[in-house]
Amino acid sequence: QLQVVESGGGSVLAGGSLRLSCAASGYTHSTYSMGWFRQVPGKEREGVAAIDSDGSVKYADSVKGRFTVSLDNSKKTLYLQMNNLKPDDTAMYYCAVRLLADRTTLGFGLLIDNNYAFWGQGTQVTVSS
Repeated sequence: QLQVVESGGGSVLAGGSLRLSCAASGYTHSTYSMGWFRQVPGKEREGVAAIDSDGSVKYADSVKGRFTVSLDNSKKTLYLQMNNLKPDDTAMYYCAVRLLADRTTLGFGLLIDNNYAFWGQGTQVTVSS
């Protein structure tokens, strides 16, 4: 059974940094994507950053230059380094995994949440001014 577990959330002041981690287990696919999504109560979930197993990366415009996503393929662990955090970054952050049958869809739809079948429970990030 595929499992997704996030860690690393917390509370910081604006301008601070946090690093989120996401460990996935229970699958052997070598072609897959992992992504970070966030949601604020009353708003739709939005894609933040995602990466394919071949290294293709996609960021939301709102986090470009501040957030860095990385993937350790050997550990199936995803990271999100968040720098210069802003109050608008406050949200529940979710990690998600999509398994791909082949390489033809790598790089497509990385930030579309409906493309992901497996989700973690989320970790809260709170940024105060």
